[in-house]
Amino acid sequence: MNQLLFILGLVIVLMTVASVLFTLVLPRQPVGIERLSLAVNRAVRLVFVGISRLAESYEAKDALLAPIAPVALLAQLLVWAAWLILGFGLMLAAGTHSLADGLLQALTALFTVGTVHIGGTPDTGIDIAVGAMWVVIVALQIAYLPAIYGSFNRRESLVSLLESRAGQPAWGPELLVRHQLVGITDTLPGLYSDWEAWAADVAESHTTYPVLLLFRSPEPWLSWLIGLLAVLDAGAMQLALAPETAPSQARLCLRMGFTLLNRIAASLNWEVDLDPDPDGAIQLEFAEFAQAVTMLEGSGFHVERTAEEAWTHFKGWRVNYESVAYRLADRLTAPPAPWSGSRRHLRTGVVEPRRPPQRRPGNKATWVERPPVVNPGRGRHAPRHSDEPEG
Repeated sequence: MNQLLFILGLVIVLMTVASVLFTLVLPRQPVGIERLSLAVNRAVRLVFVGISRLAESYEAKDALLAPIAPVALLAQLLVWAAWLILGFGLMLAAGTHSLADGLLQALTALFTVGTVHIGGTPDTGIDIAVGAMWVVIVALQIAYLPAIYGSFNRRESLVSLLESRAGQPAWGPELLVRHQLVGITDTLPGLYSDWEAWAADVAESHTTYPVLLLFRSPEPWLSWLIGLLAVLDAGAMQLALAPETAPSQARLCLRMGFTLLNRIAASLNWEVDLDPDPDGAIQLEFAEFAQAVTMLEGSGFHVERTAEEAWTHFKGWRVNYESVAYRLADRLTAPPAPWSGSRRHLRTGVVEPRRPPQRRPGNKATWVERPPVVNPGRGRHAPRHSDEPEG
């Protein structure tokens, strides 16, 4: 029996060490034992989502959800500690002839970085191994944090730049209209190019460091996912409405964008259709698309096709990323932007980006009329501004 306890404890210790190595030293898309970190992240997220149900407004809910990532990092460290205590406790029980004494000895050795002999045959080697291994794990965790926060800062820098271009929360048609209104449509190719490179970076970092998915933007109405969805929708609309003049960078951005979403979905063990039917159905309705096209035409944006002619092409692009983007937006409780799906944990409907008036010397402020946005959660039109009260 003592030999079986020792072997079982050794297996637990080795599995814990493997989890630490693959998470902190050799980051990669989690598979097998490496998915332990995903289980911890999921448990922490569910607890915070439950707490956030107490909030009435989206801003309050976002404030309650903000600590998820730091708490998940701490929980991961505590889980490793618990597994080490259990594993070494079972190994020490072979000498102490008591599981309780073995666990107590492992616990004291772990946090005092020394040997505390409880009774039975001395196991100084195991005691020292417990303390030394914990010191190494804590050191690795400290070295792991700069990589995490470096990836977070790179992600958020481009998201913050999008605020003036696509509104808050971001929306694809709004992005195109704003560029047209201020005469900077010539910068759209550069925008698509920047977001293509950004998507490649996020695809690598958020699949190898899954905890990054839990880090929320510093501002409640900013979101990397909503920003990406807005850029993808803008590119898809431009390619569908003006195929002759649309920049080629939009195609590259779209391709990298839905590749990013598919890789994140695969890391979460979701089923993903990597080759969807371009004629397949999407959740966005034609009426919503047609209203957005009318808004674009009202701003003077160049179009070469009618809404009816462009709809098939737009669907062919959006079918590649809509389902994963909607599911991920619901999972992350992203801001309820137009064309971003429903949220199970929100009490409010869609919130439209608030556009500042276009002011010029000697002229009154002008506005471009927005179309009403269909609220998929309530099935009715619910135009709202980001500064209006919720609840």
